[in-house]
Amino acid sequence: MKYTMKNINFFLIVVALTSTTNTFGQTKVDCEEKPYIEVTGSADHEVIPDEIYINIVIREKYVNKEKVTIESQEEKLKTFLKVIGIDIKNLYLSDVNADYVKVKWRTKDVLTKKDYTLKVATAATVGQVFQQLDQLEITDAFIAKVNHSKLDSLKKEVKVLAIKAAKIKADYLLMAIGEQVGKPLIVQERETEITPLSGVNIAGARSQSLYYSTPVVESDYKDNEEELQFTKIKIESFIYVKFAIK
Repeated sequence: MKYTMKNINFFLIVVALTSTTNTFGQTKVDCEEKPYIEVTGSADHEVIPDEIYINIVIREKYVNKEKVTIESQEEKLKTFLKVIGIDIKNLYLSDVNADYVKVKWRTKDVLTKKDYTLKVATAATVGQVFQQLDQLEITDAFIAKVNHSKLDSLKKEVKVLAIKAAKIKADYLLMAIGEQVGKPLIVQERETEITPLSGVNIAGARSQSLYYSTPVVESDYKDNEEELQFTKIKIESFIYVKFAIK
């Protein structure tokens, strides 16, 4: 039987198409032979803030026509902080580039102010500080932010718990159908949330950013310091994992 060039070309095309079809078929089978399960693990942890930052504004003022300087008020505040065991290093200027800030003119004098930040560790100390600020007639103060000294390590711990939760979830789901978890194919951190605290106002001029779990009135500082509690910081993590099925 003679083969013409036309017949040979046709034969090669048929072989090529058959080979391609087999390759696609094999790929489809390979995909079907690699089942997987997708799960999202979550974990959370709550912790009481141990770094509380109070913004304090000390203003130069007049009392009975006598000027009360910023320096005299600052010294009284520092003396009090030492008495209750707060390191003076925890009281510092909020803006190191602007020692004094002009507020307004009164007759021939320029009234000035200084902005400080004070870091304390407990809600009880916050109550003591605001009580003393009342006695010093320093009414411009508020809690600017809260934090926890071990927040970074706590976030890592929660992430580890979240990925472990994903493995546990995959285990019991596959166990229900008689299968076992294989190697992780994909691991993705979906999100880690730090729940902010909700602010409530306090009676008086100092009150725009205070964070308490329950409303607090000014008398609470004097009578119920032990009842002041901050809402806990909540750390929540979500981890997506795609596991192969054995």
